[in-house]
Amino acid sequence: MKIRILTDSACDLRPPHRPEVTVLPMDVTFGEETFQDGVNLTHQQFYEKLIEGDALPTTSQIAPAQFEEAFRAAVEAGETVVAVVLSAKLSGTWQSARIAAEEFPGRVFVVDSANATIGELILVERALELMDQGLDGAAIAAQLEEEKQDICLVALLDTLEYLKKGGRVSPSVAMVGGLLSIKPVVAVRNGEVVVLGKARGSKNGSNLLIQEIQKTGGVDFDRPYLLGYTGLDDGLLQKYIADSAALWTGHVDHLPIGTVGGTIGTHVGPGAIAVAFFQKR
Repeated sequence: MKIRILTDSACDLRPPHRPEVTVLPMDVTFGEETFQDGVNLTHQQFYEKLIEGDALPTTSQIAPAQFEEAFRAAVEAGETVVAVVLSAKLSGTWQSARIAAEEFPGRVFVVDSANATIGELILVERALELMDQGLDGAAIAAQLEEEKQDICLVALLDTLEYLKKGGRVSPSVAMVGGLLSIKPVVAVRNGEVVVLGKARGSKNGSNLLIQEIQKTGGVDFDRPYLLGYTGLDDGLLQKYIADSAALWTGHVDHLPIGTVGGTIGTHVGPGAIAVAFFQKR
């Protein structure tokens, strides 16, 4: 039976992508204008609007009806669906997918990625690897549930202000960061955003980011890994890659780079860089 990998636009998978993948867009609203993330709002357009505008945009979860429509189309086409979605602790999208999946027992499997943006995306890429190995839908979902615990997403932010406005960190934590002009290093742990440390200036922040990666069991280069950035250019990320060469040299020929779109960019803001990988077991 054919497999359909379905995900949401919070994973920041940009077209073109494999035909076995369906990406459902989340809504991003600027004032009275609502856009579909990645459909009629590119990543570049989002940051242009974010930087030029005064008001912070809002995001909306995907409704159960949208999932049901996509699930039904796949099932009627003879496919089994594995849906990899944004962390249940960051959005109600997972709950929407679970509600819709109840209509298709044994044909739709929903996996809470317990992650976001490129951390969610590498789990989608892992699902495709397992599909190519010949696993069926149930086996892919079960393997993803086990392996998602190995994912590390670590990021260096320009500010905590956007996370504060979105309710992802407390005002007191964000205020300290702003007063000291620090660069926070954050991670997604157990599906939630946590602050790992703070450093004065981007250079110290980059060093702290490298140290946090070194604290893990090491990068498993046999499974997907990805670097990403927010904003309109990747200058800061390229500097980080040069500074962290010891992490990659001798392991890989190149580093895949993605951009973080409107769904997560709304809560992170421009000027951030991130690394997502599976740690070694």
